[in-house]
Amino acid sequence: MLRPLALWLLLVATATVVVVDCAVLTENGMPILWSQTAGQLTDLPIQDGVLVPNPWHYQHRMSLYRLLIAATDPYMGFMGTNATDSPIWGLPLQLGWMLTSGRLADPTGVSACGVETGDRMCISTQSWWACVNYHFSVIPFLSAAQQGFFGESVSMQVPEGVTDYCTTYADCATRFPDLVTKWDAFYQGLKAASVSDASDLEKKDHVLGLYWEAHQASMGASASCVARQSYYSSTEVSFANSWQTSADYIAAVYFQSSLDKSVMFMSPLPSRVLREGDSAPNIADLSTEENHSLYIFSWMRSMNTVLGGSLVRLWRGSMCSITTREKGRGLLEQILLNPSFVPSTFLSIITSSTSC
Repeated sequence: MLRPLALWLLLVATATVVVVDCAVLTENGMPILWSQTAGQLTDLPIQDGVLVPNPWHYQHRMSLYRLLIAATDPYMGFMGTNATDSPIWGLPLQLGWMLTSGRLADPTGVSACGVETGDRMCISTQSWWACVNYHFSVIPFLSAAQQGFFGESVSMQVPEGVTDYCTTYADCATRFPDLVTKWDAFYQGLKAASVSDASDLEKKDHVLGLYWEAHQASMGASASCVARQSYYSSTEVSFANSWQTSADYIAAVYFQSSLDKSVMFMSPLPSRVLREGDSAPNIADLSTEENHSLYIFSWMRSMNTVLGGSLVRLWRGSMCSITTREKGRGLLEQILLNPSFVPSTFLSIITSSTSC
């Protein structure tokens, strides 16, 4: 019988992954409307010497990512030779997908915020997806500013009457102390790694570990958004919850979410908000790849639930070294991107694996 790691290698070597762009993720090879975002801090509003972006305007929120990547790139040399090797690239791509798939629009239908016939650049404060993304965009940006990457004081604009979003570093640190601590640790670790004598492989693995700890802290803090799920169909809510669970598997392998790799993994995401009656893998107006990703996300979450959470625990336990994480990334590539991959194979590999 093949040992688990040997089986992983065999699967990666023999399986063929065919990726077809389904979700719209890029324009001219960059995140959606990247060319229309702020290239420098002074391109965003400043009041009384304080930077005051409006995170409820798509181009402003996307600008936070562009500025963040530019500020951290000088410390990312060990990530690779390409200008787009930073793991932060996965975040603006995710925001772009939310825009093009209609997930940033007002789900209540009360306003024209974010809809094609209304203010397309408006991000709704009622959108569950926009609320979750707030913890992956605004808060990491405020943390980076606090850690000295911008040299500016920052305070986010907030719509009148909206009180459940933090707007400053101090405010966010009070509401989400673990989340802010994890992003602070990532930026501090990035600076330390850039001058470390460790090998590039060791530095990359360490910093990616810090990044995914911060990423998962953002995911955990987004529990504050759950009330907004009531505006969506049960099918969309089920997908949203499965999408969150999938991050547990991706985080465990320290996935390097560079621009190219993130496009590959995000391309099969559903290109529209799901409706009641949608049932993967048989949703007629979605592609084979979209149907497959929806089915796999649902299968991974339901199987983990059936097993009392042990599937995620076993997966995390087996991703305990640089070598096993590399194999894990290959296996995830197969299960998420290869429509012919049999999910039960994933289960058999994980349950037969042992922790380090």
